[in-house]
Amino acid sequence: MTTKLTALASVIDDMYDAYGTIKELELFTNAVERWDICCLFDLPKYMQLDVFDEIELEMRKKGKVYCIKYVKKEMKRLVQSHMSEARWCHSNHTPTVEEYMQVRTTSAGYHLLITTSFLGMEDTTEEVLIWATNEPVIITASAVIARLTDDIVGDEFEQERQHVVSSIQCYMKEHKISRKCAIEELRKLVENAWKDINDACLAPTEVPMKFLMRVVNFARVIDVLYKDEDNYTNAGGIMKDHIQTLLVKKMYV
Repeated sequence: MTTKLTALASVIDDMYDAYGTIKELELFTNAVERWDICCLFDLPKYMQLDVFDEIELEMRKKGKVYCIKYVKKEMKRLVQSHMSEARWCHSNHTPTVEEYMQVRTTSAGYHLLITTSFLGMEDTTEEVLIWATNEPVIITASAVIARLTDDIVGDEFEQERQHVVSSIQCYMKEHKISRKCAIEELRKLVENAWKDINDACLAPTEVPMKFLMRVVNFARVIDVLYKDEDNYTNAGGIMKDHIQTLLVKKMYV
């Protein structure tokens, strides 16, 4: 389920960034906010969210149909944040750093993906999902790491086309500093986010440690994807080797 939603979130990100007109994006956002199946059928095929039907069916089999509403909540937040970005882009608006972080950490998709990843865990309760969908510090910190690390390595490529401003441009404009200094300050924010994650994992914890470790691992994968370059967008190099090592090549002990 998490894999399918990761793919879907990537398509949605591209749709808002590059392919959808502002009118199409408004229609899509409104349809998701209403979660009206009739509205979804009126959308182009590539905008329809069939994967949620699969998730709901799986949750019904497990007797956990209540879970789906929490994933839908995060999906709505995701498209709302993307819509805000699209409006910024079409109006050439540069938000403040605070405004940027409020919106862009949500559009990074980690709130949705982490919540979805909990659905397949046997010990998941509704209390855990309530916790996950109310912006706990550890999930927010993981999303900050994802957003800022992506910005730092992918900004130059993204700005070659019409694209929402990155945290680098926001920081440069608001604080009147150079690009190099802005990146240094953003790296400090990433470091602080890791400290927040460490603090959240110290006993006593709000939820069982197995759920916190799932969030930690989402943050860890960012270090693989964006350590020196954008290996998510350009997946043919080191990421191909990582995937082959993990899933294809035989391991001998």
